[in-house]
Amino acid sequence: MAQLIADRRDVDFVLHEQLQVSELSKHEKYMEFSKKTIDMIISEARNLAVKEVLPTQKLGDREGCRLDNGKVSVPESFHRAYELIKEGEWIAMTEDPEWGGQGMPKTVALAAGDYLVGANYAFMMYGGLTHGAGKLIDAFGTDKQKKLFLKKMYTGEWCGTMLLTEPEAGSDVGALTTSAKRNDDGTYSIIGNKIFISGGEHDLAENIIHPVLARIEGAPAGTKGISLFLVPKVWVNDDGSLGEFNDVVCTGIEEKMGIHGNATCSLALGGKGKCRGTLLGEENKGMRAMFLMMNEARQLVGLQGFTCASSSYMYAVNYARQRVQGKNLLQMMDANAPSVPIIQHPDVRRQLMIMKAYVEGMRSLIYYSGFCADKMETASDEGEKAKCQGLIEVLTPILKAYITDKSFEVCSHGIQVYGGYGFIKEYPVEQLLRDCRITMIYEGTNGIQAMDLLGRKLGMNKGKPVMDLFSEIQKTIAAAKGIHGLEKLAEDVEKSLNKLGEVAMHIGATAMSPKVMTAFAFAYPFLEAAGDVIMAWMLLWRAVIAAPKLEKLIGSTGLEEGINYLERRAKIEKDKNAAFYEGQIKSAEFFINAMLPLTFGKMKAIQKASSAAIEIPEVSFGG
Repeated sequence: MAQLIADRRDVDFVLHEQLQVSELSKHEKYMEFSKKTIDMIISEARNLAVKEVLPTQKLGDREGCRLDNGKVSVPESFHRAYELIKEGEWIAMTEDPEWGGQGMPKTVALAAGDYLVGANYAFMMYGGLTHGAGKLIDAFGTDKQKKLFLKKMYTGEWCGTMLLTEPEAGSDVGALTTSAKRNDDGTYSIIGNKIFISGGEHDLAENIIHPVLARIEGAPAGTKGISLFLVPKVWVNDDGSLGEFNDVVCTGIEEKMGIHGNATCSLALGGKGKCRGTLLGEENKGMRAMFLMMNEARQLVGLQGFTCASSSYMYAVNYARQRVQGKNLLQMMDANAPSVPIIQHPDVRRQLMIMKAYVEGMRSLIYYSGFCADKMETASDEGEKAKCQGLIEVLTPILKAYITDKSFEVCSHGIQVYGGYGFIKEYPVEQLLRDCRITMIYEGTNGIQAMDLLGRKLGMNKGKPVMDLFSEIQKTIAAAKGIHGLEKLAEDVEKSLNKLGEVAMHIGATAMSPKVMTAFAFAYPFLEAAGDVIMAWMLLWRAVIAAPKLEKLIGSTGLEEGINYLERRAKIEKDKNAAFYEGQIKSAEFFINAMLPLTFGKMKAIQKASSAAIEIPEVSFGG
């Protein structure tokens, strides 16, 4: 069953062969995390995911959450799983053990999350949001706030959320109306309504700590006047004991397309005038603080979408091997030919290759982003730290938007491989598609991520982070050019990278011109093209590692001329490692030769910059 969440061989490949994450143990901060320890952590996460969390996935989807007189009950099966998550200290894996964390590298935490989130991400959201809220207190809280809240949250005894969205504001956070009034005792009275609050009310913990965006009376309009407050569901006294209910009332939970096991709540704050909070950070600096949590949340959403794709791919491969239907295409005219597993059919193989390439490339990219964060923690040079931070900043909209879009596409292919059975609730790929869809929307829609990439990230620090990213890609291209059989793939990736640089200059200049609206109409196609090139980079990087190892095992990479393919295949079928490395080369070959050429068409369209979408009168849309 573990293989139906994530392929352990692939997880290990990225950790130990591509990123060589155990090298981090040479630094004092991560000295305890040897390869043996890392492997034990991943095995433990996998076992917990398979035995305890995965069974809650379908149960949670069917049972959903229930609201009764302001109180929300989560699916019954979640309670035992949550206790085990707490006991294993899985909520704050990367945080300081002093506050209840495990202090592990982020790359390793992401690999553990590959299994835990993949087993049931609607359930894991409760802990994920708690960790994110705790990070805000860790970064901006006073000593008193940390003492009262941090360990309780990092250990999961109390939970946390993020209260941004309002009925009339939506993605325009600056339009919020929730207000904060100073009290004589240093607290603030909070009044307002928030919607779409994941895990806003539930019965997994006795208290829920809400970071809330609100405007202090008299503060400037827009985002400049927004402050951040800590608002507990139950007031916490100075000695850490629980006080009175804090007038945070759940007024409704949404009936959703997916993630039924997570309570998506509407919350009324101060309906009876008795909701209090304490300022978190500085006045009118709430958005700056909240972006810390939002960026982490956006990366988590990328992981959520990805794990749906990973599971859907694993289920599809398994099904395609077992489902017998139709003759092999080469035996169609033979009346006595037997039916074969559908994995032998060319179009099924095409779809599985698309799924495989995306899943492998996305796993590498997600882990790579964590590795950049780990290198920031271990770097002694400030310039190296700034470089890693810049790479994370540039990649965040790709991690959130590109990965979730492509994950949904992978989940759609998963249903298609199953055929009619895939559309039926009895089979898991149907739920994976539904659960995946929200990842393209929340924590900033993918269109907003594209605007962030174009409007902020391209020109950040005079373009240095983007150039650093391009430089990292060039390193892989140079390495591939030195491996016999990968030269042509390297050249094609290099051409796509050069074209992307040209298009980036073009769309950046257009965004600074009177055609700014047209430029932003192409922001998402630009993000998608950038994501395609980054996928090609990740897959080429994998091939660079795999090719020499494959050649050592069986004497060839399969990309040379004059290969005896029958003899070669016989060797591969006898060696699991050879089969895996062959798969890495084929993923790169498929994506770069069959899918990357389409990216050039996208980039050509961006340069053409048609203004039709901007110039069309609203009435011409019809309706």
